[in-house]
Amino acid sequence: MAITGSCLCGTLRYEVDAPVASMMNCHCSRCRKMHGAPFATFATTTADGLRWISGKEAVVSYAVSPGGPRHFCGKCGSIAPSTLPEHNLSFIAAGTLDGDPGLGPQSHLFAGSKAAWHEISDELPQHVAYPPEFNASGLPDLTRNASDGRLHGSCLCGEVAYALVNPIAMFQCHCSRCRKARSAAHGANLFCRIDDFQWERGEELLRDYKVPEAKFYAIAFCGQCGASVPRVSKERGMVVVPVSSLDTDPGMRPMAHIFVGSKAPWFEITDELPQYPEGPPSFTAPPR
Repeated sequence: MAITGSCLCGTLRYEVDAPVASMMNCHCSRCRKMHGAPFATFATTTADGLRWISGKEAVVSYAVSPGGPRHFCGKCGSIAPSTLPEHNLSFIAAGTLDGDPGLGPQSHLFAGSKAAWHEISDELPQHVAYPPEFNASGLPDLTRNASDGRLHGSCLCGEVAYALVNPIAMFQCHCSRCRKARSAAHGANLFCRIDDFQWERGEELLRDYKVPEAKFYAIAFCGQCGASVPRVSKERGMVVVPVSSLDTDPGMRPMAHIFVGSKAPWFEITDELPQYPEGPPSFTAPPR
């Protein structure tokens, strides 16, 4: 049976009508920047197993060097599927899947580059870079550090940058909107007050998308590279920061998994953090 997938805004729609051959979690610094999540999860199928239903013309590409191009929806920033005909492979950001592919993650790639604030708690095989069967060398990590006492962050291309102080809370969010927006197993969001946040450059590149039926839910991304970036929510007086857009260790760790009632069917939570079906009672979660 075919599995469908879509971006957050619904512009991109696709169908997978061949079996999903593999699924892997990638912790490389570029994937973390692009998705704003602790790791990206990619499902693979054959080149002809992926069929576009609509929106292919809305896909924007950004050439990463070193590395291959990244593709995203120009309207909402969700990661778009890509195909390598020469290898008979299609790569799908698993967070954009609408159904259960019948397969979960099988290993961790680039575990040597994982985020300092994220713990790998499952028993899946871990590879420092690519698995041996890939016969490929690893990519150097992105290094963008600052030492002025503030937390600094940036997009994948580096054209958008920001700084903040006094983070309030950090949660791993499994709501369907965060999964689509980050195109990952779940999002990881840090919250701070607007007065504690400052754009350093690149505001003209910001793109904003609000889910029409949501009271507040909206995301921001870099229009050049598609990477997830903070979204200033003036109506709530706070900034929602995708934690993996940070260039420095936030100095805090996730407090809980939230909205686990909407968790991806293919992902298993294996750490010991508290889990809440919706928002945690100790934090006034933004209405979805």
